[in-house]
Amino acid sequence: MERLIAVVVLTAIIHLINTLIYAVRPAGVMTRRLATAYSLFNVIFLIAQTANMLQAPLLSSIIEHAIMRGQQAAGSVANLLQSPVYQQELTSLNYQIRTVILGATLGTLLGALLIPTFITVFTKGIYLFDQVKSVPKMVGMVIFSPGKVAKSAREAVRVPNRQFFVQAIREKLTIPRKFLVLNVFVTGIYTTAVLSSLYAGALFPEFRATATLLSGIINGIATILFATVVDPTAAGLTDQALRQERPEKDIKQMSFYLALTRLTGTLLAQIFFVPAAWIIKYVAQIIAHGGL
Repeated sequence: MERLIAVVVLTAIIHLINTLIYAVRPAGVMTRRLATAYSLFNVIFLIAQTANMLQAPLLSSIIEHAIMRGQQAAGSVANLLQSPVYQQELTSLNYQIRTVILGATLGTLLGALLIPTFITVFTKGIYLFDQVKSVPKMVGMVIFSPGKVAKSAREAVRVPNRQFFVQAIREKLTIPRKFLVLNVFVTGIYTTAVLSSLYAGALFPEFRATATLLSGIINGIATILFATVVDPTAAGLTDQALRQERPEKDIKQMSFYLALTRLTGTLLAQIFFVPAAWIIKYVAQIIAHGGL
């Protein structure tokens, strides 16, 4: 149970930070320092990468322990999938992985709520970097002047209320809808790709390494959609705002809807999870039995 809780928390942190990236473009447009904004965010993104490095082996160990318990009960690998005990393990894994996906949803929700605050904090951070010209110096200020930094952070905190969301939704949409819809599917695929491949490994334990490494098949679809539609559209809208061809509020609106569609995508991942696992298992069987 402790291992599962750790995985859920780490997954929430990863998706929290990946959602906060939507605050970078508004902050970059407001300060006219978009390149600096992305460079500084990479420092924060290191936290997500560290969480991902910790999460992956923990999650993999949950799958391995389930397979091991099933093998001990069944007595042999050949009878594993027919074992009632292993079927119970698969059912338990299903619930556990869905709980991990729920962690992704909660992290995304928290990130969406923090976007207004993060835009303000990040804008101040960009201006501070302009003064000190060094990330280590900025980190030093945080370490050696925590009171001042905390006071500034408290002043920047903006918790969106119900009226904020009502107004945001009622406001006329001035950005393309197509890339927002695609962002739902891209997020849904990204959220479940590795999880589905791990579950596929439990469904096909003899070649679970093959199944696990096939997550790229699912991620590849999301990568194509993201690289050809979602990211270029968002970048184009941001450049228009930098050239003052559209107002800054459009980029803030884009940030809000990207966070909203990302949240919807993590919910959609609950639907994608099992079908994606069976697709990966099927491809793994073809490869394992010499079909490719």
